[in-house]
Amino acid sequence: MTAFEPTPCSNKAALHEIARQACERIAPTWPLDQMIAVNPLWERRDQPWAQVAEQLWRRAGSRLTLSAADYRAAWQNGQINQQHLTRALAETAHTWSPEQLLQFLDQPAESAQTLPLLEDMAKAEIAVPGWPALITQQIGQSCAAWFDENQADWHPPKKTSLYHAWRESMLQDRGLSVLSACRSLGARIAELPEEPQAALESAVEHLGIAEHELSEWFDCLLLRNLGWASWCAYKRWQARLEGGDDPVLLDLLAIRAAWEWLVDDRQRDADSGWSQWRTAWQAARKQPLTAQWQALQVWQRAEELAWQEQLHGMLLTPVKPSSVAAPIAKVYFCIDVRSEVFRRALEQACPQVQTGGFAGFFGLPVAYTPLGTQATRPQLPGLLAAQFSVTDSSGDTDRDAGLARQRNSRLQRGGRWQLFERLPASTFSLVETLGLGYAGALLGRTGGFLSRSAAPDSHALRPREWQQLKPSLPVIPLEQRTNVAARILRAMSLTQNFAPLIVLLGHASQSTNNPQAAGLDCGACCGQSGEVNARLLADLLNDPQVRKGLLDEGIELPDDCRFLAGVHNTTTDEIRVFDSETLTQRLQPNWQTLRRALDDAGARARRERAGLLGLEGLSEKPAKLLGSVRRRGTDWAQTRPEWGLAGNAAFIAAPRSRTLGQNLKGRAFLHDYDWQQDPSGKVLELIMTAPMVVANWINLQYFTSTTDNLRFGCGNKVLHNVVGGRIGVFEGNGGDLRTGLSLQSLHDGKRWIHRPLRLTVVIDAPQRMIDKVIAEHAVVRDLVINGWLHLQRIDSYRSDIWERRTAEGWQPMPR
Repeated sequence: MTAFEPTPCSNKAALHEIARQACERIAPTWPLDQMIAVNPLWERRDQPWAQVAEQLWRRAGSRLTLSAADYRAAWQNGQINQQHLTRALAETAHTWSPEQLLQFLDQPAESAQTLPLLEDMAKAEIAVPGWPALITQQIGQSCAAWFDENQADWHPPKKTSLYHAWRESMLQDRGLSVLSACRSLGARIAELPEEPQAALESAVEHLGIAEHELSEWFDCLLLRNLGWASWCAYKRWQARLEGGDDPVLLDLLAIRAAWEWLVDDRQRDADSGWSQWRTAWQAARKQPLTAQWQALQVWQRAEELAWQEQLHGMLLTPVKPSSVAAPIAKVYFCIDVRSEVFRRALEQACPQVQTGGFAGFFGLPVAYTPLGTQATRPQLPGLLAAQFSVTDSSGDTDRDAGLARQRNSRLQRGGRWQLFERLPASTFSLVETLGLGYAGALLGRTGGFLSRSAAPDSHALRPREWQQLKPSLPVIPLEQRTNVAARILRAMSLTQNFAPLIVLLGHASQSTNNPQAAGLDCGACCGQSGEVNARLLADLLNDPQVRKGLLDEGIELPDDCRFLAGVHNTTTDEIRVFDSETLTQRLQPNWQTLRRALDDAGARARRERAGLLGLEGLSEKPAKLLGSVRRRGTDWAQTRPEWGLAGNAAFIAAPRSRTLGQNLKGRAFLHDYDWQQDPSGKVLELIMTAPMVVANWINLQYFTSTTDNLRFGCGNKVLHNVVGGRIGVFEGNGGDLRTGLSLQSLHDGKRWIHRPLRLTVVIDAPQRMIDKVIAEHAVVRDLVINGWLHLQRIDSYRSDIWERRTAEGWQPMPR
């Protein structure tokens, strides 16, 4: 007699629709050379945050909080106090007291009662590594071979689907039967249906999965291979940007379901693995949430309230700016949190310099191809598709053609190893490939003066040749160029009161032997340096014809106003500015003052960051500190060249006067916005649907990588091996594809440098304008109403106004 009679879903249409929906819940991950921060829970945003947290705890064991010890430490150092706990409890139905919440922190840590899969208890003579690890390893190797286009010399034929290729490889792999000690495995593999849809149907039928269980079961399957599922979702994302689709994620789900069928012992008595799994599955589905898990959720919310209290204190008491003459320059930075430190330092170094914040791709939807190559890359957020293709030009067509031929010839003469060197895989594995004779050359680069001279896009060009080139927009009608310029200036709230010198700064990081280096570059530029975009926009806004056309748009750029472009090296806090020699004699004094201020600000910023980098002993030795941070960027053994966006916790869209002089400690994305210059609300709409969403992606990548690095992060970067040249990394020699951030990007070995807090968004604008955007955009509505971020409002005319937006509407913030 069986413990459970199979009651499989018989409605095939419903089965495939539920499978499709399960695949839609997987968010994409970008390749290493375009590594941008992604909220791995993005496709679940239509559900309340608390509901998703419960699902992940039950289905994957992801708590989405820190440990009890972390909150105990925050309590002891005063970071969280009783008032924060009381306010957090008031948002719940719990009747606990703060004292009871403290008691929960002293209880032994509990393990999640996750929904089990059959593989977790399948009977087989297998000790190492066990069915779950073996399945993950096998799927990982199959996917790595299938998706690889850059690294391996052999690839599976791509004429069929991922599922077909996997099934064929399984039929040919006799080692699996030996490794698993399952002699019948080969025969079972031969029974697998040849089509992925049929494999899903067969697995559901054989395992007796009822229709009401399918959603959870499919989700559990995909969460076991979340890394490769996310890569499949990326392929789907890219296909949809181009107006198509890619069903490869469904293939992966079919593979996962097929493995559950393969490990079934085909017995249905009470002692069978299948019966034990069904018993455990049903018990786990009915298991109530534990008090400890719920208590940690309250502690997590209390820490968010503690941060918001600090933020309120600063924004409600703005520093009165000192009275200065007209600004000599205004410098625009990316809204990246690392810019907050430098902006504050620059304003302290020279009050005559104003700063602004805008998304680092500067509103230009471009893809960039370095001259003489086919290495096209997007220079805009992953949410968008490029509208223009740009390359480099010297201004002379014949010279450009000659430089392109020279570069192409040198690349070809360099051979295969040189292509290999340009891919993220070119770490120490390159020495293994070419021999120790090449090691000296690599180590020589470590001590090189790369922080100032290295430009990745200059590869295979001599310095003299590279200096002749600059990014150039394609030939497009003047009206279109003018419209682009006007749209960007309005989005920057830059339509009047122009400073005589305006500098647009992209940003880029610098590190060596780091496959995930792009994750430290500009997220708004798809993991690239923002230099290309800044230089393109500066040239566009300096164009006399464009300026003349802007008059018809109601924007008058003074004749003596000049735009320059530059790049902020976030590893060393050095600023490079291009074409300063072209400034008029009248503007040279402004430039010289600004140049000194930029250098001074860099020294101040480095001093502020020294402690976090373990360089506090050099904080009062500027020259040695600069040398040290430069060496970090060229040190092959350095796992923390910089801290990236660790600590991010707020997004503020307001005039700079709201945050001027406040030390936000590199924790806030600062976007300049003046609603009085935005009567239609179009700029606010753009901010809330693009930069705010990107900030949410960044924030929740750091959040999930910290709270569950095993599933949403990528572990120890010292153990990383690059997959497919650019796809991602394994931790070790296999397993699931690892996504998200490494532990070294979040933890210094003693404490978390990043504290996981949902993003607090503060907007200086009227209720009606904000509500209009929420009403018209489902994505924004989901994020706000379902609690994926905390949306709050301040008022330019009422310093006492601070409100929060919830599902019930606007509410005053508690004092």
